[in-house]
Amino acid sequence: MSNQEAILEKVSEVIRDLFDEYDGPITMETTANDVPQWDSLSHVRLMVMIEMELDVHFSTSEMQSFKNLGDLVNAAAKHKG
Repeated sequence: MSNQEAILEKVSEVIRDLFDEYDGPITMETTANDVPQWDSLSHVRLMVMIEMELDVHFSTSEMQSFKNLGDLVNAAAKHKG
């Protein structure tokens, strides 16, 4: 399993924990638009939970640049580098 795959697996667990009603696919292409419960408030909670789970810290500008989970996973992989 690659580093990105391992990170995506952890991120998926956090997403399923936070959005317990969501049972759809979670891939590198997944966006907030794909998860009905994912709004601006839950986004903040999700980012905090992911940072804690992965033991990384994303800058505000970094978070604003994420277009999908792939961008987040790749940024986390760089931080864990």
